[in-house]
Amino acid sequence: MIKTGKNAKFYFALVIFALVGQVAWVIENMYLNVFIYKMFNASAGQISWMVSASAIAATVTTLLIGALSDKLGRRKLFICAGYIAWGISILGFALIREDSIHRAFFPMISYNGAALGLCITLTIVLDCVMTFFGSSANDAAFNAWLTDATDETNRGKIEGINAMMPLVAILVVFGGFMSLNQDLQESWTVIFCVIGGVVLLLGIAGFFLIEESTVKNEENAHYFANIVYGFRPAVIKVNLRLYGALAALALFNISIQIFMPYLILYYQVSLGMDNYVLIFAPAIIVAAAFTGFYGKVYDRKGFGFAILPTTGLLAAGYVVLYFARATVPVFIGSLLMMCGYLSTGAMLGALIRDCTPEKKAGMFQGLRIIGQVLIPGVIGPAIGAAILSGAEMIVNADGTESFVPNENIFLGALIALAVTFAALIPLIKLLKKKQ
Repeated sequence: MIKTGKNAKFYFALVIFALVGQVAWVIENMYLNVFIYKMFNASAGQISWMVSASAIAATVTTLLIGALSDKLGRRKLFICAGYIAWGISILGFALIREDSIHRAFFPMISYNGAALGLCITLTIVLDCVMTFFGSSANDAAFNAWLTDATDETNRGKIEGINAMMPLVAILVVFGGFMSLNQDLQESWTVIFCVIGGVVLLLGIAGFFLIEESTVKNEENAHYFANIVYGFRPAVIKVNLRLYGALAALALFNISIQIFMPYLILYYQVSLGMDNYVLIFAPAIIVAAAFTGFYGKVYDRKGFGFAILPTTGLLAAGYVVLYFARATVPVFIGSLLMMCGYLSTGAMLGALIRDCTPEKKAGMFQGLRIIGQVLIPGVIGPAIGAAILSGAEMIVNADGTESFVPNENIFLGALIALAVTFAALIPLIKLLKKKQ
């Protein structure tokens, strides 16, 4: 098999759009949870509702826009315009302030808890709007563009680079804003304005950076047929490897979503680690480098050889984090968890790209989001919230109460990962049979 090389411009576009996109998703997936917890005293159930609503919005958006980009044979326009609108929507979070909402809707009352509830509701609604633009640009168009631009000779390597970006993005966000006091509204205004502005500017720059990799295909001319294409029994029957990989992706991400929405709060509130960024940063750097390297293992040895060690790393990380309380063990557990998380996601992502029918990448991005976001985003946080339903409560300075995440979220994630591991065995056998 002849290896397909890519030029420097492609790699630059891949890195910068993947990184900035993941920076925006860090704000959506991790920082918004902290935002409504610290600013508006949100409960675990409210955080779960926000994650679930966003997951539904992401899935519907990706199904609709992915199919539309296939019909039009255009990815670049959706990526660039989407990033611009995505950035504007992030800027909107800076306008959600308890004092402003109180003055606007409850001016005659000195204090009313309804203002906090309204702030949470507005945050959830704007989160769904932000997700619409972000999923249009990143989940639907960018990921379809990446599938179109790669092949079986380089997808492991390129997916390894792409999979590094969530951790690198965490490092960028945490490192860039670690000096800000997250208990102050002004700090969140800075965060939303900086990230929103960067995403907006990259969308404009994308018109000059991205080279269209898709050719319009007359087979994809029927839009509504494109939307339901991946749900047809006949399509499923001839693409069993793809649907097996999507099922494994869903189970894997349920495990991740059990603990991820509460991870920062666990470090800050439960362990009292105000310097958690300093613990996170070296772990993220090592995990990102490991994931970038490990993608080559997939290209050389295949999915069956590459996937089992990465799930083992993730399981080991869960076990260590469940028992760890001191800085060094927490660092070790975080490192193992992040290495396993990113590399397992990269292996499943590369397999899904390999199994996606040619010229129909946009149609299948919605199915990928169902496995990566919708099912895990609804089930995972709900399991996490149930685990934390009896969690310890603390009284804040203003007299309100907040829950304290505990280590049981990692035990729940480990059980879900065991189910994922069981599902991987028949998938590996299916891949060997097809070969």
